[in-house]
Amino acid sequence: MEKQVLNVHFISIGGAAMHNLAIALHKKGCTVTGSDDEIMDPSRSRLQQHGLLPEREGWFADKIHAGLDVVILGMHARADNPELLKAQELGLKVQSYPEFIYDQSIDKQRIVIVGSHGKTTITSMILHVLKYHNRKFDYLVGAQLEGFDTMVQLTDAPIIIIEGDEYFASPIHRKPKFLYYRHHIGLISGIAWDHINVYPDFDEYVKQFELFAEATPKAGSLVFDNNDDLVTVIGRKEREDVSRLEYAVHPHKIADGQTFLLTASGGEVTVRVFGEHNMRNLNGAKTVLERLGVEDAEFYRAIASFKGAARRMEMVAENDQTIFFRDFAHAPSKLEATTHAVKAQFPHRKLVACMELHTFSSLNKDFLHEYKDTFRDADVAVAYFNPHTIAHKRLNPITETDVKEAFNRPDLQVFTDNESLVSFLVSQSWPNANLLMMSSGNYNGLDMNELSRKIL
Repeated sequence: MEKQVLNVHFISIGGAAMHNLAIALHKKGCTVTGSDDEIMDPSRSRLQQHGLLPEREGWFADKIHAGLDVVILGMHARADNPELLKAQELGLKVQSYPEFIYDQSIDKQRIVIVGSHGKTTITSMILHVLKYHNRKFDYLVGAQLEGFDTMVQLTDAPIIIIEGDEYFASPIHRKPKFLYYRHHIGLISGIAWDHINVYPDFDEYVKQFELFAEATPKAGSLVFDNNDDLVTVIGRKEREDVSRLEYAVHPHKIADGQTFLLTASGGEVTVRVFGEHNMRNLNGAKTVLERLGVEDAEFYRAIASFKGAARRMEMVAENDQTIFFRDFAHAPSKLEATTHAVKAQFPHRKLVACMELHTFSSLNKDFLHEYKDTFRDADVAVAYFNPHTIAHKRLNPITETDVKEAFNRPDLQVFTDNESLVSFLVSQSWPNANLLMMSSGNYNGLDMNELSRKIL
């Protein structure tokens, strides 16, 4: 690809990975166009900055022409999308972005990180350490990282680090994205049912990770969290000439709101991330990096400066009495792990935790019960959902009563407009209290910095 200028059109250019891939190809000199029926920040601003924001939202068949080398199709589109139908009519090459990434990295060593939770953080930690030591690598990650211009990079580097998720690659490529990358080193961080719109049956969901493990080639490596029973059963299965590498929580201690790694040499390393789940993520990253030739001392030297990925336990603001965190948590396992981590790090502070129900799964009445007791570590528990989002996703309505019953928390505060939510949060007593805002969305455009000014 680096020797050839491509004409590329993106159907669903506003997606997190899609818009970053579009920017990366634009920077390489490709001619890039795209469409989407809804583009939100940060995708909107970043596309606009690079002159790639579509003039109008919607799908337009006349954007598809015979001069396109490839049409990259996002999962957000539908199989009857008019642009897709036009591309098929013209016989154009239509690929999901995982297929495109594989084509561009076919001669590289491919390291793919998967799991229901933790994969973004693990991938980000690996990238941070490699960058710290000036290693040459390509990558695809699901969050913006400090020191990285885009979430995708494709060069002539010998290796590529990929965060692989289990969503279907596209409406016509109906396999998990992570199966298209054909990993040499694979990591499974954990399995907890998610994406009910894609996998309505839990066994079918688990099967995708089994397929990933079985795809590990001879002389390849499979890394897995040995605290997860399902992952352990999958990971420990005998596979000819495949290395099985298990990891657990990295030894650590917490003192005065600070986490310290306890190393084999006896030294302590101060880190900026915290929570038992992140100590697992950190050890998973360390295990992969060992396979890439990074020694323990090099790892600890680099990981001390890792601040986390955007919106992964990200500190919005703080004073001496209060810290305001936001996190991408949306699935039940993520909500539970994140609230537990903040409470364990600051056990003597009140924790006000707020969760936006935003995904297909979280807004599905049949899935809501999976959130039962996940808010147990929050002193004040809050849930928010936007009826417009439910309508946009073509889901059946849910009620405040449905949410309270599902979470099994009678004192749960439920809001459906962000102004009422903000008023409630501002009215809380904030001395010696922390705020945790969790979502894969944006609370209908809620300005987190403005909220922090009102609270702090």
